[in-house]
Amino acid sequence: MSGITARRRAGAAFAALALAGVVAGCGGDDDDAASSETIRLAVTDVQGLEELQREFGAFKDTFEELTDTELEFFAVADRAAAATALDADRVDVVFTGPAEYVVMRARTDAEPIVAIRRPDYHSCIYTTVDSGITTVDELAGTTIAMSDVGSTSGHLGPSQLLVDAGFDPQEDMEILTVGDAVHEALVRGDVDAVGIGCHDYAEFMESDDPANYTMLVEGDPLPPDVLIARDGFDEDTVELVRTTFVDHFGELLESMLEGADNAKYENAEIVEVDDSDYDVVRSMYEAVGVDDFTEFVGD
Repeated sequence: MSGITARRRAGAAFAALALAGVVAGCGGDDDDAASSETIRLAVTDVQGLEELQREFGAFKDTFEELTDTELEFFAVADRAAAATALDADRVDVVFTGPAEYVVMRARTDAEPIVAIRRPDYHSCIYTTVDSGITTVDELAGTTIAMSDVGSTSGHLGPSQLLVDAGFDPQEDMEILTVGDAVHEALVRGDVDAVGIGCHDYAEFMESDDPANYTMLVEGDPLPPDVLIARDGFDEDTVELVRTTFVDHFGELLESMLEGADNAKYENAEIVEVDDSDYDVVRSMYEAVGVDDFTEFVGD
């Protein structure tokens, strides 16, 4: 695949993410505003109301007990749908990842409330011992598998690692985004290396032998996942959310961990963040050829 073809595919994929404007919500009509006694919450990596209730139902109960404030789930299909809902005041607070936050901020002026830093949340690039590749500098002209387009740890982060090594990921190698099949692609010999979140690498190694693989480079910790408030949301309620997370994070985290897919937050910590903390993610988008978010999140 040529660099131009890779760029076009990446652009098309980003456009598809952005143009998916279907929002599945459990809230009221678009014109209904949430009162200060109700907070409408969306989570971008959970699809469907049933899954949202399964993964965050215990968290909802704990938050309501701590605040005497109703938490109303609002299901979204993806980051674009969450941005649309924020822009239309259909949702008040969104829990999202770093890459998704940057996209939504560009469109909606949503503000960070508080963030959750996961342990071992950084990107890495590795290969097989049999490949003969021993340093990241030897990856020119190779094929590298990454996970999903726009994934912070599994696409943007590894791409930035290649830039840091002096490469242009769009021109100097072929990048394939293959979802959860990244490790299998390497094992089969379909690709020369894998760029992925290091937490995913550790999970792969639970059923494989690390002695068969060479870690080429590990990145710095990535920015944390973040709760964001829609532009113009009641300031007192925003402060309520912030102080509740800061003062009672142990209880809230324990309830989050009752959701099977939230195991990645085990031993996480609560941190204060500012929009500028995510400038590193904006640089990562540039590494994959995106520097104008209006191209795929709308005007």
